[in-house]
Amino acid sequence: MERGKLVVERVEGRSTLTRCFSKYPFKFIVPNKAGSSKADAVWIYTITYGGGVVSGDSMACDVTVGDGATAVLTTQSSTKVYKSVGSKCSQQKMEASIGKGALLVVIPDPVTCFSTAKYSQIQNFKVVPESSLLLVDWITSGRHERGEKWAFSHYKSTNHILLQGNETLFLDTTSLEHGRHGGISERLQDYQVIAMIVLLGPKLKLIQSQIQEDVKKLMSQQLRLPSVSAGCSSESGSSYRLPKPSFLASCSTFGPKGAGVVIRVASMTTESVYNFLQDQLASLEALLGAAPYL
Repeated sequence: MERGKLVVERVEGRSTLTRCFSKYPFKFIVPNKAGSSKADAVWIYTITYGGGVVSGDSMACDVTVGDGATAVLTTQSSTKVYKSVGSKCSQQKMEASIGKGALLVVIPDPVTCFSTAKYSQIQNFKVVPESSLLLVDWITSGRHERGEKWAFSHYKSTNHILLQGNETLFLDTTSLEHGRHGGISERLQDYQVIAMIVLLGPKLKLIQSQIQEDVKKLMSQQLRLPSVSAGCSSESGSSYRLPKPSFLASCSTFGPKGAGVVIRVASMTTESVYNFLQDQLASLEALLGAAPYL
């Protein structure tokens, strides 16, 4: 199987796409202008033929971001994974290398698996201490308008960040499938979206600090018990049951000296996750030429 190839390097002081190759079932689109010309970033859109991933499709690509360059890898809409045929599983693999002082931004729309779909993806990122990476990886429960709620058969997503010398810096796998302990919908209940955001490196330090503060404030507000002054006695307050939050988020650090931050989200609506991403990543507009998810 031939692999797609993307190489972004600094040429005459600007981030430049120096190599681009793709083959069915996907292709890359590189617009001449995706944002402000003052920003130094190359935007690359990944699209699939036929508007989605067909059962048994296998996609693989290599991405290289050279020293000091900036690349944005995104999509035009959600990645639809069609129903599986027999035991066929659709697969996607990406190998990315991020150089010194370089930034790779991976901000796709969510994966949406149709009923009975089977999908697996592996994304490996090789970095050096001066590399920066923003990764968003998320999935919705399916086609709401057709009554599908976590009705796919299998979903697995693995993200692996390796420091030079192949030292594991971050490794995360999300695996959703029906099993002995009930279906996916029974376990996730009313939540329709799960997401993970990873921020790593010197170019994202300010956003790391801000997003941790914002998540802390957001969740403290959502999980705060009503006060006595709000009309609840201490007796009733002791037995008060919090309503289920419509949006949950948590933050944790990883790597040497907390070099990276991972944010995990569960939400009852796709719109609220889009809004969260827009708000938290808006400050990247100056760096990328356009704000993510707008």
